[in-house]
Amino acid sequence: MSSEVLKVDNLTCGYGGRPVLKGLNFSLEHGELLGVIGPNGSGKTTLVRALTKILEPMDGRILLEGKDIREMDLPELARRVAVVSQNTEVGSWMRTEEFVLLGRVPHRRRFQLLETKHDEEVAERAMALTGTSELRGRLLKELSGGERQLISIAKALCQEPKLLLLDEPTAHLDIAHQLRVLDLLRKLNREGLTVLAVFHDLNLAGEYCDRILLLKDGRRGKIGPPEEVLNSDVIGDAYGVRVVVGRNPASSKPCVFPVPTA
Repeated sequence: MSSEVLKVDNLTCGYGGRPVLKGLNFSLEHGELLGVIGPNGSGKTTLVRALTKILEPMDGRILLEGKDIREMDLPELARRVAVVSQNTEVGSWMRTEEFVLLGRVPHRRRFQLLETKHDEEVAERAMALTGTSELRGRLLKELSGGERQLISIAKALCQEPKLLLLDEPTAHLDIAHQLRVLDLLRKLNREGLTVLAVFHDLNLAGEYCDRILLLKDGRRGKIGPPEEVLNSDVIGDAYGVRVVVGRNPASSKPCVFPVPTA
């Protein structure tokens, strides 16, 4: 039996008839943590939007556990895939536990209006896993950026997904909250959750990911372990800059250092 959770097959997708992703191919195995990197405009966020049916493919297929997502309605897709986006202002006037419980909406039966005891137990477990139980009763607008990101992950876990998608999960966070969020993702991943995350920071991607997918001009530039993707030739060619790649002395993972031009 295949352990393939996601297969992107010759995907072409974009806006207003103009393709951004062009014939993209890759797959994601159960239990992997895949990082997606690439220059601005290379198609990283477009990929996340395609995977969640916000954008319709112009060509190609997206298969989730072997099923084309075009054959799924939105509740079915939301029971399998959860998304944590960069927009943490949504629901800012809600209390944290109310926001997390929104993750149970795809699981509601027809005509169900209120959460069940099981829904509340799943939400409590998600908040415990993310270390956000202490934030119960707080309004989202009162939280720091890092706390909001953790609450957003708790809501995503409340969906009980097979695949977790994150679009730049550490954007605008200080280093302490970056590490807290990524340590949590690695812990969840090691417990069996399959994760695809878009990264702006190459060194965080190299430190935490099993494999990295580099997008260049909407196509697959390179995919493989961090050691294969984060090298000076590949990164220099994709980003149009000179870099030196070393090793993190604590973890031996690759570290990318830009070379100033002046």
